Amino acid sequence: MGFQTGVGQRTAVVTGCASDRGIGYATAKRFAQEGWAVAMLDLDAAGVTAKAAEIAEQFGVAAVGVGCNVADEASVATAANEVKAAGLPPLGAIANVAGVASPPDFLDLTLAEWNRVIAVNLTGSFLVCREFIPQLIEGGYGRIVNMSSVTAQHGGGVFSKTAYAAAKAGVIGLTRGLAREMAQYGITANCIAPGAVDTDIRVGSSEQNEQALSASVPLKRQAKREEIAALYVWLSSEDAGYITGTTQSINGGSYIS
Repeated sequence: MGFQTGVGQRTAVVTGCASDRGIGYATAKRFAQEGWAVAMLDLDAAGVTAKAAEIAEQFGVAAVGVGCNVADEASVATAANEVKAAGLPPLGAIANVAGVASPPDFLDLTLAEWNRVIAVNLTGSFLVCREFIPQLIEGGYGRIVNMSSVTAQHGGGVFSKTAYAAAKAGVIGLTRGLAREMAQYGITANCIAPGAVDTDIRVGSSEQNEQALSASVPLKRQAKREEIAALYVWLSSEDAGYITGTTQSINGGSYIS
């Protein structure tokens, strides 16, 4: 455990944490492994509360689970108040992980689907940042790490397509804007753009599609959840204090810019 050295114990807020095979849960665990307290947000209130209890027992850190719809303004505001009232160490990091996939082709894309994908992936990141950044400023230390996607870089293909690409490209713009505006407070903001990751986000994807995804990657495999989690936590460390406004590609070579 080395990422907390010199800053005292801090709390990381992580969204999308209730799934066993999710990046959010893996990220919360990695923060806890490195000595951070964790505030875990998810639409599944019972599930995220149980996951927080598991992490607290396994790593001996403070951990709370809070039910939250990241696409709903009132829900995020309530979650921020609950986290602040929970008696955790000062907030030090925001890790936006929650997201939804979108496989429809553009010509089959409904406005309802477009709005759903933008609401969770882009507006959700905005709302969480807006509500929790004041706690970063108050604590005097801040790292924001948002979830984009290789889909934003190459336009999509095998599974998620245009709506998802647009939402995740928006996250990159949001992050760059935050990096400029939050620099005055010493707060950094960066994006992670994973390629295919071994999670449940592509529910309904066929085995053939999954094999095609792996075959299309130069390293011939999908990323492990823990590999993405490690990058979230490193970007939240003191060592990453001069990195801001970037998009960190972690895709096994599937997109090389």
